[in-house]
Amino acid sequence: MTKIVVVGAGLIGRKHIEVVRQEAILDGIIDPSDAAKIYAADLEVPWFPSIENYLDVSRADGAIIATPNQLHLQNATAFIEAGVPILVEKPLADNAGNAAEIVELATLRNVPVLVGHHRRHSPLVKAAKAAIESGRLGRIVSVHAQFWLLKPDDYFDLNWRKQLGAGPTYINLIHDIDLLRYFCGEIVSVQAKESQAIREFEVEDTSAVILEFQNGALGTVSISDTIAAPWSWELTAGENPVYPKTNMACYMVGGTKGSLSIPDMRLWAHPGKQSWWEPIKSKKLSFQPADPIKEQLLHFIDVISNGVAPLVSGLEGLINLSVLDAIKKAARFSNNASVEINQPNLNLGRK
Repeated sequence: MTKIVVVGAGLIGRKHIEVVRQEAILDGIIDPSDAAKIYAADLEVPWFPSIENYLDVSRADGAIIATPNQLHLQNATAFIEAGVPILVEKPLADNAGNAAEIVELATLRNVPVLVGHHRRHSPLVKAAKAAIESGRLGRIVSVHAQFWLLKPDDYFDLNWRKQLGAGPTYINLIHDIDLLRYFCGEIVSVQAKESQAIREFEVEDTSAVILEFQNGALGTVSISDTIAAPWSWELTAGENPVYPKTNMACYMVGGTKGSLSIPDMRLWAHPGKQSWWEPIKSKKLSFQPADPIKEQLLHFIDVISNGVAPLVSGLEGLINLSVLDAIKKAARFSNNASVEINQPNLNLGRK
């Protein structure tokens, strides 16, 4: 079986550890905290305080990096230099410049890099993508994404979540940006505003964004982690049992022939004449539920064992960060100017 080491035993790290123990060999847990040491002992798994300590005694077939965003560059670099394929939790790094360093080094060393945009592995997303590509919506005109939920105060007991490189833009919105690109194509420019009015942290708690896509479609995004509300992927998809499911939607994709709400998967269209005066009906798209984190791990194992191309490569993660960096830059402008996306050098490849 494939040997996987997990770096970081926090909230998402423990989810990865749980799935790895089901589908592969957990070669170790790397995390300097006492809590992680106790956790590893409870699981009867080797514990290491640092990547260097681990590489001194072992070498997994692959590594999952689930540490704070600000540490992704140094952690990814250590494994790439050691020739170990990596799955890095989103975002790939805390800014596009650091992400580019990861992609460039991985390309130079010919080491696969996957980015943990696990929603791409979701059956919900695959069904939505298939409906869009089939032409049932016609030409895509507009898209809206919403991330409204309420994070409790103790979520911010980990200081890195209040510091630059974190905040709902980098922690949460990057998932939405990845899926909007997947559904609608590349984003070429953005406008944005953000606010810190509620928590007054170093990072934002609320943002509003306008997106322009290469194909001419326009999009709007509204995010906040200070609102008691049911409209976010976490609360609507039902893919993670720690979040209460609300049976609502958080994305709407609109086209000239129909519109799709996601993840309630309702496709709306006029069955007869195309007119606002004519009946409009919805049909619920079918799909077979599956755990996207598990599906992502199985894909990672396939990349390691069989050399398949990553579904979400390091370059894909870098493009997502380029969009986020543009959003942050636009939010700093006082004249509402749009910011063009600085597209990464495609010669970096898709390792």
